[in-house]
Formats: sequence, C-alpha cells, structure tokens
Amino acid sequence: MTKKRGDAFSPDYLMQGSPASGVLYTQNIHRYNVSSAAVVIGATGLMTSVAIALQAGDIVTNITFRTGTTAAVSPTAWWFALYSAASTPALLAQTADQTTGAMAASTTLTKALSTPQLITVPGLYYAAISVTAGTIPTLSGMILPHLDFSTGLLTTEKALSQTSGSALGATAPATIASTTKIVGVPYVVLT
Repeated sequence: MTKKRGDAFSPDYLMQGSPASGVLYTQNIHRYNVSSAAVVIGATGLMTSVAIALQAGDIVTNITFRTGTTAAVSPTAWWFALYSAASTPALLAQTADQTTGAMAASTTLTKALSTPQLITVPGLYYAAISVTAGTIPTLSGMILPHLDFSTGLLTTEKALSQTSGSALGATAPATIASTTKIVGVPYVVLT
C-alpha cells in the first residue's frame, strides 16, 4: 500500500504528545538532541539567552528550562524572560522573580510570563534565564563542538546561545546588549 499524500500530522507534533489544538509548543532544539546535563550558563547575576523560532499567531504563556546535574545553592533571585526578534532584542515579558525558590538538580522548571505574548512578526526570538546564587545551576541542553557554531559561520547567522548583563538581580534588562557567545545551548520549551 502506498501513501497518496504527505503526513497528516507532523512527526514532531506527534512526538510531543499532540498538544491541544491552539496551544503553542515549540522548542529551540529537538529533545532527542539534548546531550548534556551540564550546560554552564555563566556566572551569578548574568543572563543567558537562547534563540528560538516563533511564528506569527503564536501565543507564548510559559517558559520551561530543565536544570542539569548541578543545583542552585543559596539563590536570591532567578527568573525567565522573552525577548523580541529585533536586531537589538527588546524585553517582551518576564516571569515573576522566584527569589529564594529552589532550583534542584535534574528538575523541570516551568514559569508563566507576567503577560502572555502574542507574536505578530515571525522570527528568531530569545528565551532567557538569569540566576543570582552562591552556586548557579547547570542546565540540560547541548554543547556545540566549537564557538563558531554558536556565533555563526556567516555574518547573517544569529547567535544560538549567549550571556549578557551583570549583577541583574530580580529584573530583566530592557534589551539584550553586549553579548558573549557560549558553546552551551540550554534546552528551552515555550508553551
């Protein structure tokens, strides 16, 4: 028997548990490409942002990261944020500051944005995390073989993973500026 047309449903859609109709589910890398539970996200008070493609009509309500093998020790501030697809990415929304909330090792952390974000322009957006703590956690994700793969081999390519800011505390900066590219790409899911 032969198939007369293409797939009725995207294989990725089916592998993610067939999310409810009208509910966004997008990830920056396929979960089966997650190869490390020790992605280093910089130092305390820095922000790490990772690229994620969004389409017009998507509504982003939650951001999910997964801690790796290292838990946060003595956190005083941590949050997630979503940034625009502009050439200088601007803050769209942030989650509440989780203050001293636990960030145990190997834990999935889903946090709601202060306001759900309707995406009107398709593009490469950035999901961000910042942790201020005595020891910051590692995240699950992938380690690129060379920094050039994060920065891009061509000048038109966008950064896959980067750090920025310093001593950020409880509030996400208005823009992503003065970035340093990193080889670790944390796995992130937007719903």
